[in-house]
Amino acid sequence: MPEDEYVWLPRESILAFEETSRLARVFASTGVSRVRITGGEPLLRHDLTELVRLLSSDTRLTDLALTTNGILLARYAEDLKRAGLGRVTVSLDTLRPDRFEDFTRSGRHADVLVGIQAVREAGFVGTKLNSVIVRGVNDDEVIDLLEFGRANGVEVRLIEYMDVGGATQWSLDQVVSREELLQRVAERYGEVRPLLPHDGEPDPAPSQRFLLQDGTTFGIVASTTQPFCRACDRSRLTADGMWFLCLYAQSGVDLKGPLRSGASDDEIAGLIGAVWEERRNRGAEERLVTPDRGVLYQVDGLRANPHREMHTRGG
Repeated sequence: MPEDEYVWLPRESILAFEETSRLARVFASTGVSRVRITGGEPLLRHDLTELVRLLSSDTRLTDLALTTNGILLARYAEDLKRAGLGRVTVSLDTLRPDRFEDFTRSGRHADVLVGIQAVREAGFVGTKLNSVIVRGVNDDEVIDLLEFGRANGVEVRLIEYMDVGGATQWSLDQVVSREELLQRVAERYGEVRPLLPHDGEPDPAPSQRFLLQDGTTFGIVASTTQPFCRACDRSRLTADGMWFLCLYAQSGVDLKGPLRSGASDDEIAGLIGAVWEERRNRGAEERLVTPDRGVLYQVDGLRANPHREMHTRGG
């Protein structure tokens, strides 16, 4: 969650759904095939199912997913499925309602659980559960989260605590590393085997997947201790049209300006291609070799530039 006080993006700066879908089409013309709607909390956006419908109409986008805190999922799961959404990821860091309120400043833990069930009833498959593990906060729930995933037909992804955006209280000693997570899981379940991509190529997804002896799969996102910058093929388009090539990026590329000033699709695609060709972002690797750096942004820095907040940038 962000700090108690933060800067909202001006309403007039927010892209209309038609503008967002047009940019998605331009990205698709450059070879992008996967789109994830994230936030912040995307289900707070009025009529989000219309954006899903617009995006799903482009057959070049073969994987359309949504990351949500799950609070409103029970209300919208069926509509999202009908609109063409392919997959859902729910962010849930704890199974304890009291801890949930500390994490999210919300008492609606039960609504998230109902939402996860609604996703299954709506016919979604491949549902994932994202859980950021913080030492001394929820690291005693690792096994409980895996058991919850197995019982509810969702694949759990354990995420190392990162120092990005609003994590202004972050410290390295709060990070539970991939190696430690694997050790804890092995102590409970026995042998844990890594799953390799089917085509033998490096997996660009942030999660490395593992297999338990009973067939249960789970993932670990180890971007703090095991950066995957050189295999990363992801970028982020904010709600107001800023394009960020890395969560750690200090600045983004304005795509809304060309879009609203009359640039053609080919011109915008040319801009995207030129920027991507020069991409050299290594944010997580740089953090790894400077362990004493501290948090990425102090509170004042976040308030000076709302795009530095993860709820604005999307992450």
